[in-house]
Amino acid sequence: MQYETVIGLEVHVQLDTRSKMFCGCPADYQTAAPNTRACPVCLGLPGALPVINRRAVEYTVLTGLALHCRIPDFTKFDRKNYPYPDLMKGYQISQYDLPLAQDGYLDIDGDSDTGHRRRRIGVERVHLEEDVAKMQHFPDDGAGYSLVDVNRSGVPLMEIVSKPDLRSPAEARQYLAALHSMVQYLGVSTGNMQDGNFRCDANVSIRPRGSDTFGTRTEVKNMNSFRSVYQALEFEVERQRRVIEDGGAVAQETRGWVEEREVTVSQRSKEYAHDYRYFPEPDLPPLHIGRQWVSELQAALPELAPRRKARFQADYGLSEYDADLLTGARRMADYFEAVVSLRNVPADAQPAVAKEVANWMLGDLSRLLNQSHCDIADSPVTPDGLSDLLGLIADGTLSTSLAKTVLEEMYAAGGDANAAAIVRARGLAQISDAGAIESAVAAAIAANPKAVADYRSGKETAARFLMGQVMRLTKGQAQPELALRLVQEGLAAEKSQPAG
Repeated sequence: MQYETVIGLEVHVQLDTRSKMFCGCPADYQTAAPNTRACPVCLGLPGALPVINRRAVEYTVLTGLALHCRIPDFTKFDRKNYPYPDLMKGYQISQYDLPLAQDGYLDIDGDSDTGHRRRRIGVERVHLEEDVAKMQHFPDDGAGYSLVDVNRSGVPLMEIVSKPDLRSPAEARQYLAALHSMVQYLGVSTGNMQDGNFRCDANVSIRPRGSDTFGTRTEVKNMNSFRSVYQALEFEVERQRRVIEDGGAVAQETRGWVEEREVTVSQRSKEYAHDYRYFPEPDLPPLHIGRQWVSELQAALPELAPRRKARFQADYGLSEYDADLLTGARRMADYFEAVVSLRNVPADAQPAVAKEVANWMLGDLSRLLNQSHCDIADSPVTPDGLSDLLGLIADGTLSTSLAKTVLEEMYAAGGDANAAAIVRARGLAQISDAGAIESAVAAAIAANPKAVADYRSGKETAARFLMGQVMRLTKGQAQPELALRLVQEGLAAEKSQPAG
């Protein structure tokens, strides 16, 4: 039997606010010593009253608008009750039946393997809650013990819940990547998955292809990268298929992804909404979202990745592939446009310059960034620095190969590195004087009689081999086109002379 995969994602996004959700404690818990970002509200002490963080509400509404959601006039917070040791109050302040944003969507490209191209994924809700404390477990002679760090407790957490519209792990990964790009473009979160700023739980089930009845779903947790989301869902879909085909029944449960073993494992039975005993938070007033405020936030929405990608293709003549890579992250797109604007060329020359900038950013600069695990925003080579380097290529001071060397030195030297200064200090300027290259040409021809004989027998590629030898002799500084012309002239002179 053929089965259809049904996936819904719950994405948790830590909002980039200065203070926590319901108190004035700083939200910079990741760099703070344990339990130094805590107050009576964080600790859930009796009598401590929460106060709503307006900026967190603003960021959640802004995200809802970017997802084409309906923003209701009235919303409220609720108590979600469950007894975990990392939940200081014994309940979490969250939202249940009246979230800040509802009924939106996000378009993705779809999964060609399933026959789906452009796909619209429904967004059921975007709501706001507080994060929980962090448990740290330690072994101790087999018995073990755990410690609680309260610093994370109360950090604003936005949850984006999709409808069960995703039909493959590949689509889930696409949707997640699109959301990740969106929150970074909006500036509401850093989106650093390795720091837990952007986390995902997945609800997954399978059903006979053609059926409109949902199968029993499992919730998969502990996925901390796009790759692990894809792998966990691939495993879970196959696991459920095997269970059903072996005559068993899929249990509704929560399962955890074990990265080292590449499997999901059962953690606990899956809770239902009524298990949490939701009721309105009595210590917080309901919120009335003014239409004027919503209109102001709508007008403040930045240009998001899909529209920017289309503009890069239209304005700069970039391919869809290059535009997609450059606009996936806002910082990358901003860097690209900064370099292009600094090149300050006429409109008719801009497509060629844009392609050159894209090639350097997606090629050599990205290689250096990946090697040092550095983000483009923290690149030692600034947009001004890359623009200056490309200017040296344009005016003939550097060849492309020499420019690669200079780029590496600029990257290693840091933000104060100057391309022209490195060229002067290292004597790397391109040689464009024919007289200075002719001696290297003569040496290359004399040292490679076989290449000369190949050229005489009609192998034109021998000239390019000899040009490479000239470049080696001049340490890459000979102007390539000039070197090739001089080699061809030297070979022509050799060819006109009788053999022997």
